[in-house]
Amino acid sequence: MVREEPAMPTAHVLDSTIFYREAGAGPVPLVFLHGNPTSSYLWRDVLPAAEASGRCLAPDLIGMGESGKPDIAYTFDDHARYLDAWFDALDLGEVVLVGHDWGGALAFDWAARRPGRARGIAFTETIVKPMSWAEFPAEARPLFESMRTPGAGEALVLDENAFIEQALPRTVARKLSDEDLAVYARPYPTRQSRTPLLQWPRSMPLDGEPADVVARVSAYDEWLAASPDVPKLLLAFEPGPGTMMSAGLIGWCAAHMSALEIETHGPAGHHTPEDQPEAIAASLVAWLEKHGLLSGAEG
Repeated sequence: MVREEPAMPTAHVLDSTIFYREAGAGPVPLVFLHGNPTSSYLWRDVLPAAEASGRCLAPDLIGMGESGKPDIAYTFDDHARYLDAWFDALDLGEVVLVGHDWGGALAFDWAARRPGRARGIAFTETIVKPMSWAEFPAEARPLFESMRTPGAGEALVLDENAFIEQALPRTVARKLSDEDLAVYARPYPTRQSRTPLLQWPRSMPLDGEPADVVARVSAYDEWLAASPDVPKLLLAFEPGPGTMMSAGLIGWCAAHMSALEIETHGPAGHHTPEDQPEAIAASLVAWLEKHGLLSGAEG
């Protein structure tokens, strides 16, 4: 049976465009946010199950996937501004957010800055707090230190396309098909087009830098601790290649996030929707139904 792809419209935002997938219908949208170096394609095997519960939207972040590529720095603030404009362009009010990697960080940040509009947040393998290098996964540290080093980072990510050709396939437990890799690689044919892929690792809040991102993460941590009316779901997995969220970080979430539920599944690499889409979809749908999040009813 051939899987039907969801609708793929484009919204005009600020000076550019944001591409997004849309499927299903319902009063409260479910918004899926991806991270680096993926796109809304990351959610392709989760959306078909989730759309039975309601309206699903999955945008490509600005400069990534099929979205426009304006001449900007692609800082965390830039991504948040364009994402804000996308929410406005689609006239989205209350939503449920689902985030992976930097998509989770952007979801937390949006919810913290828009009190009352996030009905719930589910997340996996994301940035939950400012970290020290000692807390960072040891196997990833040499690569990230290189990418954050002027000159070396440009050579790795902009010239050699290492994030797509090396880091991505190495952080998925299963073998990505040539077709899947081609979809992820297609938006980045040139040095300039890969700018967002380099800016993201340089935005990771490590040992107090960069200060602006540390401040934003600290701000959404305060909100995560003080929002007991917003259900939260952490989708955790047995550690696989490139896993970011250690047992220690999961424990930190349990201790510091209000209204948090944790669902633990089998092994997966960092890009959990690539390895465990069925488990993610099943836990997500059960959580949505338990809390009545897409209908507005209380769970």
